[in-house]
Amino acid sequence: MTVWDDLVGQEQVSGQLAAAARDADVLVTAVASGTPLPEASKMSNMSKMTHAWLFTGPPGSGRSTAARAFAAALQCVSPDRALGGVPGCGFCEGCHTTLIGTHADVQIVRTDLLSIGVKETRDLVRRAQLSPAVGRWQVIVLEDADRLTEGAGNVLLKAVEEPAPRTVWLLCAPSLEDVLPTIRSRCRHLTLRTPPVDAVADVLVRRDGIEPDVAAAAARATQGHIGRARRLATDPRARERRAAVLKLPLRVEDIGGCLRAAQELIDAATEDAKDVSDERDVKETDELKAALGAAQGGRMPRGTAGVMKDLEDRQKRRRTRTQRDSLDLALTDLTGFYRDVLALQLGTRLALANTDAQDTLDRLARGSSPEATLRRIEAISACREALDSNVAPLLAVEAMTMALRAG
Repeated sequence: MTVWDDLVGQEQVSGQLAAAARDADVLVTAVASGTPLPEASKMSNMSKMTHAWLFTGPPGSGRSTAARAFAAALQCVSPDRALGGVPGCGFCEGCHTTLIGTHADVQIVRTDLLSIGVKETRDLVRRAQLSPAVGRWQVIVLEDADRLTEGAGNVLLKAVEEPAPRTVWLLCAPSLEDVLPTIRSRCRHLTLRTPPVDAVADVLVRRDGIEPDVAAAAARATQGHIGRARRLATDPRARERRAAVLKLPLRVEDIGGCLRAAQELIDAATEDAKDVSDERDVKETDELKAALGAAQGGRMPRGTAGVMKDLEDRQKRRRTRTQRDSLDLALTDLTGFYRDVLALQLGTRLALANTDAQDTLDRLARGSSPEATLRRIEAISACREALDSNVAPLLAVEAMTMALRAG
């Protein structure tokens, strides 16, 4: 099993990355063996390898998986590659330590906050200027490039414009429009597609040991989103939340029902954020207090109040991000539900995602028009845009549920 096997349904992208990794290996080997730099530089210019990459694709397409696999292939030290094999064996020290996140020359950056600021980006840029310590390349994987603030993006631009000789930037974002034009113009762009449902089901069975029927149902319900499909197949609470969301269209028949449904969506997202954050927050707080030398009974030394306040602020922002993510997941499920309603109204039952709610789908399809269903889908999209613009979540969701009723 190689590092490329986890790129589900992305054969074209896998081929491009494997070719680039092969050229990158030739380049490093040439330089290490004393090939004159002009020749090495010439080979680099002619190769499929470059110093900055941008991976885009819809949620669940595997952007981060592709970036990690490429990072592992760049660090691959398998003897087979010297015999013409493709770097990325998956078993050598370079591949293994990259994939588990312990390679000294691979920095994987993700954020559980709403944005990535200037300070964090400057730290990355400083690291990017270093030569590889033990590996073949210095690799920076930025999984949430779309969350860079404008100032952070400008800081990153300088590093992408003038990279260190053996540093590679791997940026991930949902779309090209989510990245500054000046940055994306300096990156090689790879677009990932939503994986086929059958391919997602297969990987859940093969890699995670999930029963075929359960895997197929989860893959179909999430329409090829690998991470969500795995969670839906393995987490009963995720299935319960999804079932509750799919009942919402039947509960918005009057104003009271709209307001109650909106409040319940917000409450569920808040509870989800609390469940995710509580244990982590307590652990972080205890560890920081111990590091700062808290006395028995919790009394903190003088001068540490600011540090504790910074941690509390970070934890608050993280809870907000988790709540937004949970709410967005519910809205995604709701969009898929109405998309199925629209499919039925247009006379097809092929590729329905929510076959477990067939009776409800049929009822709503008969009771409204395709035009009304499209307006409802637009209302959900407008709610997501409002949340991205920091509109109060309850206000945005109430407006959406009222529109679902009026649609």
